[in-house]
This record gives sequence, structure tokens and C-alpha cells, in this order.
Amino acid sequence: MDGRISAYDVAKKAGVSQSTVSRVLNNYPYIKTATKEKVLTAINELGFTRDEIARSLASKKTRTIGLIVGDITNPFFSESAKVITTKAQEMEYDVILCNTNHKEENLNKYIQTLIGKRVDGIIIASADKDNEKIKELYDNGFPIVLYNSMMEHDHVNYIAVNNYRGAQLAVEHLYHLQHKEISYIAGPSKYLTTHLRNEGFKDALKQFGLPLHEEYVYNQEFSYDEVYRFTKKLLNGKKRPTAFFSASDQMALAILDAAASENIRVPEELSVIGFDDIDLAKNRYIGLTTITQPKEKMAKLTLEKLIGLIEGSEDVASPFQIILEPELIPRKTTGQCQA
Repeated sequence: MDGRISAYDVAKKAGVSQSTVSRVLNNYPYIKTATKEKVLTAINELGFTRDEIARSLASKKTRTIGLIVGDITNPFFSESAKVITTKAQEMEYDVILCNTNHKEENLNKYIQTLIGKRVDGIIIASADKDNEKIKELYDNGFPIVLYNSMMEHDHVNYIAVNNYRGAQLAVEHLYHLQHKEISYIAGPSKYLTTHLRNEGFKDALKQFGLPLHEEYVYNQEFSYDEVYRFTKKLLNGKKRPTAFFSASDQMALAILDAAASENIRVPEELSVIGFDDIDLAKNRYIGLTTITQPKEKMAKLTLEKLIGLIEGSEDVASPFQIILEPELIPRKTTGQCQA
């Protein structure tokens, strides 16, 4: 058959009306099984593909959402993206995934691109704490939700973990193991999530009477190679820390890598604790002690809330701002200080 296959062609082949074909395509509940089977057989034989563009123009919806992450190579983001895309498919939504490499100009560019593609809503998993574009979208009523990210202003919907408390739990754990010299892989404070972890870390040190050594703090962009070099430098110093707390599990792996290169035993000579509880942290050969983010619950809730905004079931009178509580997961990489 020449040309594009249409619903008319399907109806003709199946011997039904076009409205019947439409009902089958849209899963209309009250339709005879035999009729439905005839239509589906005709669809398969003709190779019919529904024109989603025409459908979206009619409904003013594309059933497509954007998902913007900071670094898809970070297991926390990739694992979260898997949960969101899987759940979205179940809810009959497609997902366009964008990776910013933690650059704000890329974030703003992707927002514009997604708007141009007429997505119904956007989830953002990494953004600077003072991003004005996000505020603008919220103020204009566009469905947008931050995942594991927050803004300094209140013009935003977000679902995140209690980052401040998570850092406190890490320090408290190390304190009870008699560690006093603690290095911190903090990451940049331009993200409110890392800023809150930084504040939680510093306040916990004060609470337990522990010293803050600025030279032990890494506050640059998360980079495996840079954290590896930073750790090696500290471990080769005259006075080295007895424990490391990393605001990212991925960076905690870089610490473990650096310690292994110096033949430093973990946890006998060095304790390491991360943040996120990525799947690899559970590996029995790694057994990373970490602060867990309930990412599956957080990711599903984020998607459900976004679709609620899109479909009108979510109250838009004021922003929703949900904070989930973290937990400490003690495993193999932390132990009693021997220094």
C-alpha cells in the first residue's frame, strides 16, 4: 500500500468504523473482544503507527516529560532515571532525558529545548540554588518538579532528602567510632543540597567538639580523578585524616581507590562513609557505609506529583515541598579509630 497508513485504512481492512479503531487505540473499556482482535490484527498486518503529533495537537498534550540530570555517569542519577522512566512507561508517558554535566548554561538550554518540543512537564535533578529560569516556569504555571534539588526561593515544587540531617548522621557515626580527624568531600555550595550537607557537617563537628581542618575539605565540582588526587595528597601528608565523609557515594569510591593505591587498609586504618546508597554500595566486596536517600520512593513520588500537575489532580495553589528523612547504613568501610 502506497503512502502513509491511516486509521481509515485500518478501519476498512478490519471492516469497522474509524470511531471503533479510535476506541481500540485508546483502550476504550466497552468493546467486544472479537472486534478488538480484528482491529489489532489489521493494525499489525498494515504496520499502522498512530500519528502522535496529530493526537497531541487534538488533546493539547504530548504525554511526554523532560528529565534533566546533572551527570548520567553518576549512579545516583542513572538509577533514579531508570525508576522514573519505568514508572512513566507504566503511566503511558514518554521521557526525554537530558544531561547537563553540571553546567547551568546547559540546564537553561535544555529547558528551552524541551519547551520547544512541547513536553507536558519537566523534572530537574540538578540545578544551582538561585536558578531564575525555574522560578519563571513555576510562576507561569508550567508543571515542573525538582528531584533531590532545591532552590533558595519558594517559587518551586521539590522532593528531596533532609541533606542537613544526613551529614549530621555521618559525623555522629564517625564520632562514636572515636574519629576526630575527618576529611570531607563536600562538593560545590552552588547547589542547595550540597550546601545543606556542608552546613550539617560543620555544625555536627561543633556539636561533638571536633576540629574543622579547611585543608581536609574538598569543595570543587565532583570529579572522580580530582577527588582521587586530593585523597592521595592527604594520605601522603605528615598528618592524615583517620576518616573521610563524602557527600557522594561515587566520590567515596574514588577515596577507596586512592586508599588501595597507598596500601591503606579500610576500615582498619581509614574509615570511609558516603551519601546516596547507590546500588554498588551494597556490593559485598565494597560494603560502603553510607547515608541512604530513599531514591525509589523519591523518584516515584516526584513523577506522580508531576503528572498530577499535568493532569490537574494536584493542587497548584501553593508549591509542594517534601522532605524525606535519610538513614545511616553501616557496612564494611567504617570501623573503630586505631590512631
